[in-house]
Amino acid sequence: MIYNFSERKEDNSRLEKGLRELKEEYLHKHMSDEQLAQLQKKMKSAQRMNRRERGRRRMTGIIAAAAVMAGVFMILPNTSASVAYAMEQIPLLGRMVEVVTFRDYTYESDRNMANIKAPVIKVSQLAQSTPQDNGLQEKLEDTAEDINAEIQEITDGLIREFEKNLQEDMGYQDIVVDSEVLASTQDYYVLKLNCYQGAGSGYQWNYYYTIDLHTGERLKLKDLFVEGADYITPISENIKSQMEEQMQADEQVYYWLHDEIGEWNFDSITEDTSFYLNEAGNIVIGFDEGEVAPMYMGTVEFEIPSEVLSGIRK
Repeated sequence: MIYNFSERKEDNSRLEKGLRELKEEYLHKHMSDEQLAQLQKKMKSAQRMNRRERGRRRMTGIIAAAAVMAGVFMILPNTSASVAYAMEQIPLLGRMVEVVTFRDYTYESDRNMANIKAPVIKVSQLAQSTPQDNGLQEKLEDTAEDINAEIQEITDGLIREFEKNLQEDMGYQDIVVDSEVLASTQDYYVLKLNCYQGAGSGYQWNYYYTIDLHTGERLKLKDLFVEGADYITPISENIKSQMEEQMQADEQVYYWLHDEIGEWNFDSITEDTSFYLNEAGNIVIGFDEGEVAPMYMGTVEFEIPSEVLSGIRK
């Protein structure tokens, strides 16, 4: 059999053209200019929230109470009379950390839907305090307060935007926020906040919160490596390799590696790239929808094999 390379080249060209058209379709076709502007603003805002370290903030009295009480239902009024604040006991995780649901905001009409379940991290009192604890209880509580404050800010902003769009009759919109525990071990605890916003077309993004249960600190990516180690290069190269392998295995999978629009192409992670540790202790890098691939790909994650980082992991 004679393999026609010109035909293969032509097929690849048609595929790349089709993928570009899909990209344009997902970014433009189903959205008005105003909706597109809002979506792009939301994408940038979510990335900023993922990539900057927030200063220490104290929770309000209500949230502080929620963090130390379980099984207490609190109904607070708001202008739409559709916000209920509740706490729901969940079995203890990692012996020191657990999650309760503080806010349960729901709204549904023919054209608009919101379902926001905001978690709050609660730190349990350590059974016994010793000098070796080195203030672990207080550090855990401070970290939980900072994360809870960030989650409150995120959900407050989404609710304000949703209700503003209701008043201005902006058309169809959906907002969904929930959470899941990705890992709970004796060493660390990982909470994921899932966010989805739809307006013509949808956009999904995630926040990851990894707490070191030995130090009480929220982990940064660099904290996982020996000081001065270059972890960005091996992680970035492994992600590119995984992208290439996935695209070769499935023609419907597409990442921005060789796109004609150079600024779209993935080149490297940064110190602030979203990540978490899975149950196996491996680093998982997460990207929001539209960050490294067309939006039809959704959010994507890449687990980095332990051998890739051998010698530089703590």
